[in-house]
Amino acid sequence: MTTAAISVAGLHKRYGGTHAVDGVSFDVRPGEFYGILGPNGAGKTTTLELVEGLREPDEGTALLLGEPSWPRRPDLLRRIGVQLQASAFFEKLTAREQLHTFAALYDVPAARADAMLDRVGLTEKAGTREDRLSGGQAQRLSLACALVHEPELVFLDEPTTGLDPQARRNLWDLLRDINAEGRTVVLTTHSMEEAERLCDRVAVMDRGRILRSGPPAELVAELGAESLEDVFLQLTGREYRE
Repeated sequence: MTTAAISVAGLHKRYGGTHAVDGVSFDVRPGEFYGILGPNGAGKTTTLELVEGLREPDEGTALLLGEPSWPRRPDLLRRIGVQLQASAFFEKLTAREQLHTFAALYDVPAARADAMLDRVGLTEKAGTREDRLSGGQAQRLSLACALVHEPELVFLDEPTTGLDPQARRNLWDLLRDINAEGRTVVLTTHSMEEAERLCDRVAVMDRGRILRSGPPAELVAELGAESLEDVFLQLTGREYRE
C-alpha cells in the first residue's frame, strides 16, 4: 500500500472566539495535484500553514511524506517547498541574487539556481531587483525559490492572485510541468477555473471546514450541479464569492 504524501486528521486552530480551522481531515496521494478551494476567509491559508508546520495546531495531526510536520525538523524541510501567499524576498537583491541566496540555504550549486531562473523564464530579468519585477515575474521568482532545492512536495498558497489573464495562464503551464515531473502539488485557490484546470482533486472549504472533496467533474456530476459554483451553493446554501 502506497503511503500518502500528506495525511491530515482532525486539525483545529482557534484565534480567540474564531474557529479558523474546524476539524479538517484529508489525504493527498503521491504525485497528485490537490486543490483546497474556497472563498476568502474560508480557512485555506491557515490550513496550509498548519499542514506545512508553520503553525502549531490546537488539535489534530499532519503527516508529510510519512513524518509529522510539527514540530518542524530540518530533514523534512529539505523535502518540501513552500510558496507563501505574499512573496517574502530579501530587500534590494536582484532576481539572481534572491535565488542564489535561497539556493545557498540548501547547499544547492549556483549553476542549478541559474538553471531554475531560466526555467521560470526570468533569465533576462536576472539583474533586476525584486521590487521592480511585475506581479507575474515576482510570482515566478517566488516559485523558483520554492523549487530550487528540488522538493518532493510543493505547497502553493493562491499563487495567481492579482495576476493578469496571460500571466496566470503562463504560471498554470509551469505548475502543470512541475506536477508532470512527479512532484506532489497542493494548491489553495479561490478561483473555480484554476481548480478545474489544474487539480486532480479538490476539497471545497468554507468557514474552517471541508465540505466535500473529489475530482472537480465528479463533484459536479454527483450533486447534479452545473458547475463548481453550483456545488458550493448546494453545500452551503449561499452563492460563492471569490
